[in-house]
Amino acid sequence: MSDAWLSPRAAVRVFLAFALAYFISALIRAVTATLAPVLSAEMHLQASDLGLLAGGYFLGFSLTQLPLGTWLDRYGPRSVILGFLAVAVAGCMAFAMATGFSGLLLARVIIGMGVSACLMAPLTGYRRWFKPETQLRTNSWMLMTGSLGMVASTLPVQWLMPALGWRGLFWLLAALLVLAMLALAWIVPAWQSQTPRSEEAVASPKAGYGDIWRHPYFRMMVPVGFVNYGGMVAVQTLWAGPWMVKVGGASAEAAAFGLFAINLSMLAAFWLWGVVNPGLSRRGLTAERLIAGGLPLSFVLLLAIVWLGADAGWPLWAAFCVSSTFVALSQPAVALALPAAAAGRALSAFNLVIFAGVFVTQWGIGLAIDALSWLGWEESLRFRGAVAIFLACCVLAYGLFLRGHRGLRRAKLAA
Repeated sequence: MSDAWLSPRAAVRVFLAFALAYFISALIRAVTATLAPVLSAEMHLQASDLGLLAGGYFLGFSLTQLPLGTWLDRYGPRSVILGFLAVAVAGCMAFAMATGFSGLLLARVIIGMGVSACLMAPLTGYRRWFKPETQLRTNSWMLMTGSLGMVASTLPVQWLMPALGWRGLFWLLAALLVLAMLALAWIVPAWQSQTPRSEEAVASPKAGYGDIWRHPYFRMMVPVGFVNYGGMVAVQTLWAGPWMVKVGGASAEAAAFGLFAINLSMLAAFWLWGVVNPGLSRRGLTAERLIAGGLPLSFVLLLAIVWLGADAGWPLWAAFCVSSTFVALSQPAVALALPAAAAGRALSAFNLVIFAGVFVTQWGIGLAIDALSWLGWEESLRFRGAVAIFLACCVLAYGLFLRGHRGLRRAKLAA
C-alpha cells in the first residue's frame, strides 16, 4: 500500500481541505446553544423545543451513517463528501428562511444529514493515503479542528450576531460550506478500488456490515465508544452548561465563558494527542493500552464533581472532558484493525455507536434528573444524582472493555 501514500506536502493540503469542512460542521453542530435565547424569543420556543431542535442534528446525522460507510468504500471520500455537503448547504439555506419551529427542525435534520460525512470521509481517506503511524495524529488533529469549531460557535458567534442576525449567520455558513466544497473538489485525490483477495470477504462494499459488527476488536470498543465517548460529547455539548447554572449558581454569561474554556481545553488536548501519538505508537503503546491505563482518571474526576456539587465549576468539567479523550483513540484504532477497503463502513458503524451514545446520554441524564424529583430531591441534588448514575455506567462500560481487551490479548498469546 506504500505506493498509495501521499507526499507530506500533498497530505497537508488534503488535511487542511477536510479540516475546513469539519470546522464548519462542528460550528453548526454547537451553534444552537448560543442561538437558543434569540430563537426562543423570536420563535416562542419552549425548553423541550430547544432540546428537540438540538437533537434534530443528531437524528439526521445518525440516519445516514450506515449507507455513508458503504458509499465511502465504493465511491471514495471526495465524491461522497461533495454530495453530502450540497445537502448541508440546502439545509443552512432552509434554516435561514424558516418561519416556524417545524421549518427549523426539518432544516436542522437536513443539515445533520449533510455534514455527517465531514469526519468519516477524511478518516476513510487517511486510512489509505497516510502512513499508519500518522493516522492517530491526523484523527486527533481533526478532532482538534472540531473543538475549534465549537469554540467559534460561542463568543465569536455572539460577536457576529448584532451585525448578521441568526438568519444572516446561516447564510454565511452556507457560503462557507460552498467554499469548502470548492477546496475539496480541487485538492482531494480520486478514489481507486483496491481490494486484496485475502481481504475480499470483509472489504467488499457488497459484504455489508455483518463482519464489521462481529469483528472482535470492534466489539471490544463498542462499550467505551457508546458510554464514555458518547457521554463525553453529551457533557461537552449540553450538560456542563446547565450544571454550572443549576448546581453552581453561575450566571448565563459565566456559564458561556465556562463552555468556551471547556472547548478550548479540548482543542489543546487533541492538539497534544496529535503531537505525542506517533511517538507512543513507536513505543508499542497501542490505543487499547492507553485507554485501559488512562480512562480511569475520568472516573476520579467525575466522582469529584458529584462530591463537590456547587464547588465543581468549569475547571473540573474541563478536566473530565480532557481525561476522557483517551477514548477518542478508539476511532482510528477501529479503522486500522480492519482492512483498508472496509474503513468507511468500520468508521461509520463506530460513529453510529458514538452518536447513539450521545443521544442516549443526553436524554438519559435529563430523564434521571426528572425522575429523581419523585424522591423529593431539590434540583442541585437531582443533577448530582444523575451524574452519579452516569458515572456508574461509565465504570461498567470500562469493565466490559477490559474484559474484551484481556480476551484479545489471550487470543494473541495463544496464536
